[in-house]
Amino acid sequence: MINSYARLDDTEVAIAAALAGGDVVRDLYGRRLSRIDKGAGDFATAADVAAEKAILGVVGAARPDDALFGEESGRQGASGAERQWLVDPLCGTLNYAVGSTLVAVNVALGGGAAAVVDPFGGEVFCTDGVSAWTRREGGEAPLSPSSATRLVDVNPDPPFPSAPGFRSVELLAHPRFVADFRPRIVSTTPALARVVAGRRAAYATDGTHLYGSVHFAAGIAVCRAAGCVVTGIDGAPIGPGSRGLVAAADAGTHAQLTSVIRGRCQ
Repeated sequence: MINSYARLDDTEVAIAAALAGGDVVRDLYGRRLSRIDKGAGDFATAADVAAEKAILGVVGAARPDDALFGEESGRQGASGAERQWLVDPLCGTLNYAVGSTLVAVNVALGGGAAAVVDPFGGEVFCTDGVSAWTRREGGEAPLSPSSATRLVDVNPDPPFPSAPGFRSVELLAHPRFVADFRPRIVSTTPALARVVAGRRAAYATDGTHLYGSVHFAAGIAVCRAAGCVVTGIDGAPIGPGSRGLVAAADAGTHAQLTSVIRGRCQ
């Protein structure tokens, strides 16, 4: 069975790997799990570690010449490889640890294929780097972002690296923001999947080092392939020095939201 992975294209490898991780996350849900302290209140659970092992097993079998970077295990695989897979085995560990199912499994090949799996909802959001689609119960459909809901997910979690000019939590009470949008609170990257599926108009989070992050790589790849507008919080392209993230269903929504944010940053 493992050898059959080598016959899959990159997108199917990403999907198979993310689904394998999702199976672990779902199977271990609700159990009393050991924790690994990462400092500053952050931690991983045994589910994070086990899911990452399952994901890396699939990718390693399918693409033995590629490098792998997992949130829990760091860099593995072929040294000097030009291609690298980014793995976030359980985005939303704190949610998961307290019994919430608002989590995702993220697998991305840098600059190409990616998959975001909702282990409890059964949805897969995926891209081959050109187009984006969703897969559920054996059926597929193209992803169609829409700003119709006017709902915007905002991550209010500290720290606030852009303070004092901008704090995401203050955006929630900004008069222009609440006049144009309806805020929702979220602290995990399933928010990107909601934008790309048309369930949210946009998503905004502050933060540093988001470029090339295992947490965001898969979601950003799917969003871009579906036609979303994705930038830093200042509206500039995402890159090594960018701050935060704004993902919007369309250019008009992106312009409205970043205009409010820039006003806060001044």
